[in-house]
Amino acid sequence: MSVSGIGTSALLAFQRAIGTTSNNIANSATEGYSRQRTELGNLSPQFLGGSYQGQGVGVDAIRRISDDFVNTQLRTSISGQSNAQAKADLAGRIDNLLADDASGLAPVLQGFFDAASDVANDPTSNAARTVFLTEAESLAERFKAIDGRLEEQRRIVNGQIETNVKEINQLAESLAGLNREIVAKSTQGTPNDLLDQRDRVLNQLAEKVDLTTVEQDDGALNVFIGNGQALVLGGTSQSLVADSFSGDPGKLEVGIQSGSGVANITRFLQGGELGGLLEMRDSVIDTAQNTLGQIAIQLGQASNDQNAQGLDADGQIGGDIFGIGSPAVWGRSSNSTGDVPEVSFGNVDELTTSDYRLRVTDDGDFQLVRLSNNQVVAELDPDDGDTLEADGLVVDISELDDAEAGDNWLIQPTRNGARDLDVVLDDPSGIAAAGASLQASAADGNGGDATIEGIQVTGDAFDPAVLDDPITVTVVEDGGDLFYEVNGEQFPVNDDGPTVIELDGWELTLQGTPEEGDEFVVELDRDRPGDNRNMLEMADLSEARTIETDNGDRRVPGFGDAYNSLIANVGTRTRQANVALDSANAQLEQAKAQRESISGVNLDEEAADLIRYQQAYQAAAQVIQVSNSLFDSLLGAFRR
Repeated sequence: MSVSGIGTSALLAFQRAIGTTSNNIANSATEGYSRQRTELGNLSPQFLGGSYQGQGVGVDAIRRISDDFVNTQLRTSISGQSNAQAKADLAGRIDNLLADDASGLAPVLQGFFDAASDVANDPTSNAARTVFLTEAESLAERFKAIDGRLEEQRRIVNGQIETNVKEINQLAESLAGLNREIVAKSTQGTPNDLLDQRDRVLNQLAEKVDLTTVEQDDGALNVFIGNGQALVLGGTSQSLVADSFSGDPGKLEVGIQSGSGVANITRFLQGGELGGLLEMRDSVIDTAQNTLGQIAIQLGQASNDQNAQGLDADGQIGGDIFGIGSPAVWGRSSNSTGDVPEVSFGNVDELTTSDYRLRVTDDGDFQLVRLSNNQVVAELDPDDGDTLEADGLVVDISELDDAEAGDNWLIQPTRNGARDLDVVLDDPSGIAAAGASLQASAADGNGGDATIEGIQVTGDAFDPAVLDDPITVTVVEDGGDLFYEVNGEQFPVNDDGPTVIELDGWELTLQGTPEEGDEFVVELDRDRPGDNRNMLEMADLSEARTIETDNGDRRVPGFGDAYNSLIANVGTRTRQANVALDSANAQLEQAKAQRESISGVNLDEEAADLIRYQQAYQAAAQVIQVSNSLFDSLLGAFRR
């Protein structure tokens, strides 16, 4: 090649290099841009005069400076930071909601129990009784209000989940389209700008969900999420859907469409905003709502039970103060029957904050599974009965004769407990402030000399309802011996001392010798206007106490303590989320800096390269000028 040709090749090569450098400078502020470098290479030499002579320079490639490992680390950090941000934001909102002194549960709980103490201090005061019912209404309304705000957060999260799913689908389509373009254009060289664009879309996708990638031989990139579910394969993408797969209409989950239908992949999704929303909804909102419902149900039932232990202003056994809802039950649309089990409360003190799933096994048995730890807490062969009982629940399967293996139902015992709490007592006189006292009397026509020595309640297990109607103790003769007979039970008369009749939590002591046919009447003492014993017990419900359950005695916190424990747990999660967010922010900044150090544009370096290439370009032009001068000299020599 001539000197002019060599100079021209250099001129063209350095012009390309200047163009690449200029493009780097122009995109120095473009997010996700990877700097490029012009790779120069000498042209094949030519053999002349016994040796090889260089033929100039050419552009081998415009190389994109990028490190796949660093890019993967960056995407991982982006996913982690977005995940931590979603968790911190949601936990913070729930923490503020529950811990608000003005709108929280603590002040109305205190007001309710203070009002109970006021009734105990003056049980004959109709004003104090009216205030107690007003405080009960305020308490029920506050439960509803807090539950409503939690439900609003659930709706917000569900909306965010839907938005994330739509954006993931759009990004997946974009990636599939970019894959097609990259494959098509790779035959003519490396499409650097398209690769940058694909990396930017991958980073945007990593903000939504954790992902992994595998590059194909043709340059296309396959993208996987969850537990290896393919979101993008070459030039095609799969779509995610948000639906209530569990049967709970208030709980959106995520599935992926495939040729065989939609597979629920919610439990596999981690990282990114979507993973954070799903995790915190289940661990914070669900737990908070279930715990609040548990407190409402147990408080309502404890108040009702206590009121039923006493007598109201009219001398009647106390009725319910609160109305309590029932467990929520949801059947899956794929079930073979539209019937659902009938679920009711047993001993509410045994309730947990977990949801449950009733399922039919391959053997046709019914299993009740506690979802918080996936433990089977009850199992029943339908041939052996119709009822499963566990954790304060009673599940009646008598209407599920058509159920088949694989059918299952979601049971949420306490999810709506706060929402469903209502005050059903509207008459202040119905507050049973008086303790249940008993009285006994001998029939006027008794012929014996037996007398009543004492009548009393023998323990906390006494239910006044057993004496709502008076009970008659009759003296009968059996085999020559005398017995006191009560409700079919006989107690032998003790001729040498007192006879004690103990039954259903009450005790009657008789002294002396009766005659056959003598009668004694045991009944409630309904005329005790100043009695406050039962209301004192009502006020004490705010304190920690020991309750009797099917699994033995158990110490439980007071209702205020239970709510404070909920606040503390959410506060702990919030602090943990904020610490994790700080760490994730630092990791992301470090990953960005590492990527920038490799792929970012350094303007000082580019300026130096620009000067170097400019000088080389000028030198190449000088080579051409020298070549032209030599050629002109040669022509001049021939003219002479």
